[in-house]
Amino acid sequence: MKLAYQAINQQGVAVNDRLEAASIEEASESLRSRGLFVTEILPEEESSTSSAKSGTGAAGGARKGGKTRRLREVAMFSRQLQVLVSTGTPLADAVAALERQTREGAFRSVIATIRRDVEEGSPLSLALAQHPAYFDEVYRNVVLAGESSGSLDGMLDRLATLSRKQAQLRGQLTGAMVYPALLIVISITVTVIMLTLVLPRFTGLFETLDAPLPATTEALMWASGLLRAYWWAFVLVLAAGAGGMVGWLRSEQGARWWDRVLVSVPKVSVLTRSFATAKIARLMGVLVECNIPLLEAIQLSQKATGNSVYTELMQQAEQTVVSGELASSAFSDPKLIDPAFYEAVRNGEQSGKLGPLLLTVADFLDEDNDVRLRSATSLIEPLILIVLGLVVGGIAISMFLPLFDLTATAGGAG
Repeated sequence: MKLAYQAINQQGVAVNDRLEAASIEEASESLRSRGLFVTEILPEEESSTSSAKSGTGAAGGARKGGKTRRLREVAMFSRQLQVLVSTGTPLADAVAALERQTREGAFRSVIATIRRDVEEGSPLSLALAQHPAYFDEVYRNVVLAGESSGSLDGMLDRLATLSRKQAQLRGQLTGAMVYPALLIVISITVTVIMLTLVLPRFTGLFETLDAPLPATTEALMWASGLLRAYWWAFVLVLAAGAGGMVGWLRSEQGARWWDRVLVSVPKVSVLTRSFATAKIARLMGVLVECNIPLLEAIQLSQKATGNSVYTELMQQAEQTVVSGELASSAFSDPKLIDPAFYEAVRNGEQSGKLGPLLLTVADFLDEDNDVRLRSATSLIEPLILIVLGLVVGGIAISMFLPLFDLTATAGGAG
């Protein structure tokens, strides 16, 4: 019979394939003998339905709570597990203790599954591989390195720090955008209210004046009438435009375009470069500190950059190392990589202390990024307020200008 299976190999990488066997039991035994940890095996005709359901569930689990919340949960999980393991608590008992103290929810279900797998004899790295929405490939490889070297508690400590730093970064970026976004919403709301509710009250008065209106007033009256008559069309166009833009940006082509915009727009490119460099430095620093070979550290880091431009840069670095050259030569472009990172990689390759140097650079860049982000938001907020003031002030002046003209005419006639 033809069977489709999902498994995890000894490196913690997911494997999806098909094979022929007399029974599911025989196929499972064959896969285990090849060093694969089977997570699911079904007749081929049932596998597509099962995969669709599991994919939907995984996506739902990944969406629930958001990426920042999952990073915080993983950071807490790593820290608490590290404390228990460092005190000599058996791994299965440590995971069970974390399950008991975790609140009901998606992450508790994840921990429960990990606990069952560990109790059945599965290595922790393989148990984590079944939950890629929480534990990415970098995390699993560090855990695997800890299991191989017998220093799991130290690796968990590094992972807790890494997850916490990533959660802080996402929180900073989100927090920095909340107030500007709120100001933009308020600006649009105030403008719409003035055009649809306030300006129409002046329309009858303008008609009784029986005098030519200023061009700005006529333009506002025209815009007000159009908005009130066809508001539903504006809503549909905005919804369709926003949905289409979001869908396109989520596509591969749109994502690549947006990534290139971020690294090419003045001022924005400086922030993008600094944040991306800090992330790569911390990832590579943690991986190298965990005695993971430099080539593998580069391969793992390129999957977590979050920007296609930097993914391509890391791929170039991978090819540079494969060809026998120094990795630092691939990071010499100051438009994409902070010079401090280049110097750290170059000096680290010469001194053999690459990991500590990269982590030091990552800490320095994180502090610098916090200052840059605060400076950027402190400039954006007054700019939005100025634009809001100009729009509201322009509308108000346009509404009262005909009355001022009438008063001046009456005064002159008197």
